[in-house]
Amino acid sequence: MTPELDTKLCETYPKLFAQRNSPMQQTCMCWGFECGDGWYDLLDRLCSHLQFHIDENGDPQIEVTQVKEKFGSLRFYTTATNERQDGIIGFAEVLSGTICEECGNPGTSNDSGWIKVRCDLHKDSK
Repeated sequence: MTPELDTKLCETYPKLFAQRNSPMQQTCMCWGFECGDGWYDLLDRLCSHLQFHIDENGDPQIEVTQVKEKFGSLRFYTTATNERQDGIIGFAEVLSGTICEECGNPGTSNDSGWIKVRCDLHKDSK
């Protein structure tokens, strides 16, 4: 993810991304968002829902410990969550498998090599 979008997410959700600049001995967030810009909107909506339920419904404040792509879908790791938070995160992870990681348009996963979700325009990009 570009530094600009990284910064935007961290500034919008400072409680969720409190570990963003912590050392690697403490968190994997030190490496930033290890995914393409196409998932920015998905991550923004995910974080918005999580923080809403924390602020308005008394869910525990969680901190994100890693955000990355693995096997063509989003992996979003946090400190201890409740059932609702697990459901919100799980839904976003499943949804990521249908969103081009490059541009955010609808996409499908390739069937060879490294698994990536791409739209028709980006199907040949790495």
